[in-house]
Amino acid sequence: MYKFAHLADCHLGAQKYPELKELEIKAFKECLDICLEEEVDFIIIAGDLFHSNLPDMGVVKEAVGKLSQVKESGIPVYVNYGSHDFSPNQTSIIDVITESGLLKKLFQGKIVKDESQREKLELNFLVDPKTKIKLTGISGRKMGIDDSYYDILDKTILEEEEGMKIFVFHTSVKFLLPDYLSKMEGIEIKKFPRYFEYYAGGHIHKRVCEDTLSDYGPVTYSGPLFGGYPRDLEMSARGEKRGFYIVELNDENSLNCKNINFIELNLAKYSYIEFHADHKNSHELYEELKTKIKDQSKKGNIENRIVVLKVKGELTGGKTSDINFQEIRKILKESGALHVSINYHGLVSREFTQIRVKGETVEEIEDNLLKENIDNLKISRKELGSTGGKELAGRLLKVIRQNPKPNEKKGEYNNRILKESLAVLGLEDIE
Repeated sequence: MYKFAHLADCHLGAQKYPELKELEIKAFKECLDICLEEEVDFIIIAGDLFHSNLPDMGVVKEAVGKLSQVKESGIPVYVNYGSHDFSPNQTSIIDVITESGLLKKLFQGKIVKDESQREKLELNFLVDPKTKIKLTGISGRKMGIDDSYYDILDKTILEEEEGMKIFVFHTSVKFLLPDYLSKMEGIEIKKFPRYFEYYAGGHIHKRVCEDTLSDYGPVTYSGPLFGGYPRDLEMSARGEKRGFYIVELNDENSLNCKNINFIELNLAKYSYIEFHADHKNSHELYEELKTKIKDQSKKGNIENRIVVLKVKGELTGGKTSDINFQEIRKILKESGALHVSINYHGLVSREFTQIRVKGETVEEIEDNLLKENIDNLKISRKELGSTGGKELAGRLLKVIRQNPKPNEKKGEYNNRILKESLAVLGLEDIE
């Protein structure tokens, strides 16, 4: 029986408020302390250890100190880039820490050409010295550009490899996306190599464990240890558990793990307060907000808690600016709130409906802005109007956002982007 930990999306360095920065690094340290207590054989970090590829050095120092303890205990830590800590030229802090020996980077592949001169991505395995488990994976990249790696991945070699295997990824698997991320692009599970004992995922900030797929071991997302975004705080306040997995594998080379245990990190208490503006004007809503907050404070639901306040709906009169959210924040802080997060993006005034929010995620904002602008244009080609034009623009944006592939020269990169852009536009035959 072998035992390992799977964590992801630590996003160290994401938080700017002191109280949240403290919880962010505390979550990471507590996670590794538990790994030490449990005497796991190794640790997998499935991307976004840091929030940027060159984070604040104070945050790095804290993380490195704890990773040094783990190394001294003889537990290896295997890591993949996430979309945040990725660097195409290996200048990420992940590479610096890897050079120190505290981390072992998993994404080790090369682009080759087959007999038909088609590009193939060949991945190498890292073999854990103690358990002999073989690990490999694909790093995350900005805007889902890593999808192109899965399109050319040589799965046959990976599937034919004998022994116990773990695949580490940092991307969105389409059928596992939660409802609130339904607009996010994702890849099909068939693009993953089959016959791995475990699939350790990152990128989706929600705990998922799908263990009913034929030819695949459990496909999992551990979710963040704490969370790097206001939406993460909201989800936590609404009851989403945060933590990581400790997994036990049989040594019988079976696709069924013995145990997948979720280890919850209880770092803070939360309060979620939601208001709907329906049938209220700005004055009525403002007064109701203050009354409800004072009532919650008397019940002990504010003090020493992360308070998430969400206000949405359409006012019957007045403007959203009539509501002094800074005053609301002040009342909550004076009531003893540890931290206050206020979301009123979904609040609109009837008199100013044209100022509606464009969306809460990057994908929603981009999708809505493309649709709105195309609808306002006079386009002679009917098929490019509305949905057709929006989808075409989205595909073109995805192409031109791509970073260079490993070992790809600048001229080759420029020619590839041009070729792919012309193909999207249906102009590949034009010289």
